[in-house]
Amino acid sequence: MVLTAPAPVETRPLALRDVRVPEPGAGELLIRVLANGVCRTDLHVVEGELADPKLPLVLGHQIAGSVERVGEGVTGFAPGDRVGVPWLGGTDGTCAYCRGGWENLCDAPTFTGYQRDGGYAEYAVARADFTLRLPHGYPDVQAAPLLCAGLIGYRALRLAHVEPLEPVPRLGLYGFGASAHIVIQVARHLGQEVYVCTRGEGGQAFARELGARWAGGPDDAPPVTLDSAIIFAPAGSLVPVALRAVRKGGVVVCAGIHMSPIPELPYDLLWGERVVRSVANLTRADGREFLELAARMSVRTEVEQFALDDANEALLRLKSGGLRGAAVLVP
Repeated sequence: MVLTAPAPVETRPLALRDVRVPEPGAGELLIRVLANGVCRTDLHVVEGELADPKLPLVLGHQIAGSVERVGEGVTGFAPGDRVGVPWLGGTDGTCAYCRGGWENLCDAPTFTGYQRDGGYAEYAVARADFTLRLPHGYPDVQAAPLLCAGLIGYRALRLAHVEPLEPVPRLGLYGFGASAHIVIQVARHLGQEVYVCTRGEGGQAFARELGARWAGGPDDAPPVTLDSAIIFAPAGSLVPVALRAVRKGGVVVCAGIHMSPIPELPYDLLWGERVVRSVANLTRADGREFLELAARMSVRTEVEQFALDDANEALLRLKSGGLRGAAVLVP
């Protein structure tokens, strides 16, 4: 499914095309795509909210697949290995951020499904050194959402950590889609109470089903003061809402790659050493750590499958908020 120019997803801008199977270069893998998760970042790329994608472009950065062929110089992978390809497709390895252990902030990164063709296809090529091994026991369709929804959610959860005032940490989640339905499971596994603000009774019911102590609308105040909050919805208007809900010394994490403008807010919402921070991309260490944890605690991903040529429909459903969990494309 190929994007030739950004456009509203309602115009169904992705077109099904037959293209040549790509050749893996030195250090690369040719991967047969078995499932690919649909991410809100894909929607931002399609609609032009993220500038300068490679065009024409094959979207998709939550690839679960198997190695078809290895390129020159690749070690540690063989045909038939089950692998996952995430958003971060490569870094320069030489900038100050890479040298300092912050490869997620690399000055010259490449991203899967943005600068590199991704997984809305039957085959994809990825750098072997940025490819992850999938945990055993996860079918491909269930594994795909772990590769961005899970990974970025996990990094956001780590950045949201503060020492709690009460014996049990209290976490707020704003928006309850693909990432949040994974994060709530990890947070509860780590002993946190979770309070969810999301639109729609269906999303609120789903949050309670997964163990939320409370679930209400995006403008409702949780019944307790929170230690931290993660905003998954791409709505800048939620930043002051979340700040009102967290205690002094609390943290609000903005987990999306794109967000509408944050409105002007009174300083007293930030005062008291509250922190607002963003999450940018991921590191390979994040990926390995999270996938090991997900397998150990048996994270369950709720998915709705779509055929590859229904990718426009999947994105429409994502935009409308009509998905329970994550959408996954299956070639």
